[in-house]
Amino acid sequence: MEARAGEPLLGPDEPAPFEDFNPDGAAALLLVCDHATRLLARRLGTLGLSEAELARHIAWDIGIAEVTRGLARRLDAPAVLSRFSRLAIDPNRALDDPTLIPQLSDGVVIPGNQELSPGDIQARIEAFHRPYHEAIRRALDALAARGPAPAVVSLHSFTPVIKGVERPWHLGILWDADPRLSRPLMARLRAQGVSVGDNQPYTARDGHGYTLSEHAAPRGLAHVLIEIRQDLIDTHHGAAAWTDRLGDSLRVVLETAGGFRGARLV
Repeated sequence: MEARAGEPLLGPDEPAPFEDFNPDGAAALLLVCDHATRLLARRLGTLGLSEAELARHIAWDIGIAEVTRGLARRLDAPAVLSRFSRLAIDPNRALDDPTLIPQLSDGVVIPGNQELSPGDIQARIEAFHRPYHEAIRRALDALAARGPAPAVVSLHSFTPVIKGVERPWHLGILWDADPRLSRPLMARLRAQGVSVGDNQPYTARDGHGYTLSEHAAPRGLAHVLIEIRQDLIDTHHGAAAWTDRLGDSLRVVLETAGGFRGARLV
């Protein structure tokens, strides 16, 4: 059941639409995680989906929240994580994107997202999308005021198989016009034997990566989107192992790019 006009979609006893993790981290770095959980607001119910469907990758980026928090600890960086499922609304989409509220995902029809009224859509924007992006703006403003200018890393995960097609990469690096972090990070990971997709399995050049294009690019901040294959991080052990591997590489790349805690990234 959607909220009635003028009524908030989230109840006062439900979690905030975003999580500020390690907000006082000392690093000149912000981590963002758009698809951290599969949680749905009480008023939305299950959107007409089964428990098995809500456990799939269509509802969240499996494993990536644990990696994000692990990296935040390891690098002493603040992180902002979305707290609700992308099935309610996708925070990594522009407000005019037709997939902002998905009606179909990997062949699964989302009954609760069919024929929504403008008021229903606006209620979801106000409940989930807008507060998450405002939290990112506040975090970046705080980092900028403290100095030096921060880098921004967006973290996602991808399913190993989609529509019958296997995806061989361990992780993908998505980037568009800014190569400052993407190229050295790909080179370092490949030197360790990691299979890295360059703008694979998605590309930042066709609308993916809205969060970075909204927040990092306009500020001139070095940024990169990292996608990790879900079967590598769907256990605590796997998530910890990839947190260590990725954390070490990110630290070196950030330091080389201009001073992880020091000079502006240029």
